[in-house]
Amino acid sequence: MFFELRQYHIRPGKQAEWVKCMEEEIIPLQTKAGMVIIGSWVGEEDDSVYVWMRRFESEAERERLYAAVYQSDEWVNNIAPRIPDMLDREKTKVTRIVATPRSVIR
Repeated sequence: MFFELRQYHIRPGKQAEWVKCMEEEIIPLQTKAGMVIIGSWVGEEDDSVYVWMRRFESEAERERLYAAVYQSDEWVNNIAPRIPDMLDREKTKVTRIVATPRSVIR
């Protein structure tokens, strides 16, 4: 099992729009496909910060779920075209992490 810690840079003035999109469209689409979303967070003092985390049982599961989400009509036609207006994708940082033995998140 491993996690993806995803850190995004939100464009100025777009945080509320991005959070709404994540919570009402992106996260529901991904959870419907079977992804486990651990949580999402915004910067307390920096409106450009958005962080979220997903859990995968294996690389094979991640590949299957990525295909189910990112090749879906909903993603391709309705969600993906709007993302560049809200996120600076070049500043996205994705870190794969594994839990330590005493981690409460597994």
